[in-house]
Amino acid sequence: MPVVTGLAPDPRHPGYCLVEVDRGRFASLPAETLAPLHLEIGRALSDDVLQQLQAAADEEAAARAALRALTRRSYARVDLRRRLMQKQHPAAAVERALERLAAQGLLDDRQYAEHFAATRAARGRGPVRLVSDLIRQGVDRRLAQEAVEATLSAEGIDPGTAVRGVAARRAAQLGDLPLAVKRRRLLAYLARRGYEGHMVRTVVEEVVTLYSTG
Repeated sequence: MPVVTGLAPDPRHPGYCLVEVDRGRFASLPAETLAPLHLEIGRALSDDVLQQLQAAADEEAAARAALRALTRRSYARVDLRRRLMQKQHPAAAVERALERLAAQGLLDDRQYAEHFAATRAARGRGPVRLVSDLIRQGVDRRLAQEAVEATLSAEGIDPGTAVRGVAARRAAQLGDLPLAVKRRRLLAYLARRGYEGHMVRTVVEEVVTLYSTG
């Protein structure tokens, strides 16, 4: 049976212990996780305890990988889960790690969605595009819609005003193209940016007329 050959505080991670099994480093794990296992140097590990240690080590590895990813940029929970699974972390360990991060306030889909909506709306993306982008990243549809509406309101962004600005800039770039071509390209461009509906068609007519009479 495997034997615990080392058990000492981890100097790089306060509250963690370095566990050594059969003279090889096993993992650095939270002391509170190890306490119920009653580990002692020289003690043989039963299959059950060894499985618990492995599960804790897998969770810790997934949590640290998630934290490294989050230091580079924010993620929606489903998107982060997908990333960790692609890195071959066990599914159960990933779920426990994500729950841990969520409990610590480090993973919150609403905060993520609101931040995403604010930054992309400032770059000219419309409500439809914002919601669809969030859904593709795994954010719940209702949450995505609520976050986009709340963010646009909080940021003082009026979609009607925003679409006019985006449409005017694009129309100016289309130059002297025939009206029908300019209209079609402008509608397609605005749809890709996330602006749709009767209001958009009205704006396109106004802008195309303005820039055609110049």
